Amino acid sequence: MSLQSTDQIADLITRIRNAIMVGKTEIRVPTSKLKIAVVEVLKKANYIEDFELEAGKPRGVLHVIINQADQSARINEITKISKPGRRVYTTANNIPTVKSGRGIVLISTSKGIMTGAEARKARLGGEILVQVW
Repeated sequence: MSLQSTDQIADLITRIRNAIMVGKTEIRVPTSKLKIAVVEVLKKANYIEDFELEAGKPRGVLHVIINQADQSARINEITKISKPGRRVYTTANNIPTVKSGRGIVLISTSKGIMTGAEARKARLGGEILVQVW
């Protein structure tokens, strides 16, 4: 497990996507505040089952449980929108909808990472990070 990644969110969603494609139910990634915030929003939106923080040196491990062994994954597709070479920003009025409201976008706002619906309700714009459905 590498301790350094240039794009933490891209690393996290790639590991989730790959685990779903091969039928795994959980992953372990090096932890960061940004990854924890993204996983909290995914859990709140009911796209993942649960997550745990495991202490470690030099960095802890984030244990993400995608789904139970007898269930299928709730994530059909997870995509990184804003990339290091091309950041994508939006205003509160222009927050995109995903699959006619069946999916969510994660937006990094001044009040933290939240779903597009929460950001629209709070009248906050920001960087569009991830699209999930």
